[in-house]
Amino acid sequence: MNDKWEISLLYDFYGGLLNESQQKVVELYVNSDLSYAESAEILGISRQGVKDALDRATEKLYSFEEKLSLLKEYQQTQDALEGIVEIARQIRHSTNDDEIKELAYEIESIADSIADKED
Repeated sequence: MNDKWEISLLYDFYGGLLNESQQKVVELYVNSDLSYAESAEILGISRQGVKDALDRATEKLYSFEEKLSLLKEYQQTQDALEGIVEIARQIRHSTNDDEIKELAYEIESIADSIADKED
């Protein structure tokens, strides 16, 4: 089974593309961190039914990511924003020029606000 955290992230991007039963299984097993048995009891199906549905849902989520790369692009954007913030901080701390410090602070704030909007 793939990492629950990664499946949860993929679900955030592509969950709406899964059918209702697959959404429920991912919500219960991955996002609510229930066991196969607990999920099966709630859904009124067998543990094997939960596992099979989860496997199909996971396969679809990875297939969507392979085709659309939304999670990959999101992660690259987050990494770039973190880099911008770090460079702006370095600039602020390495200069005595108040105008440059203020500009670096503005860059840092803008990058932080973009990162916050994407979360």
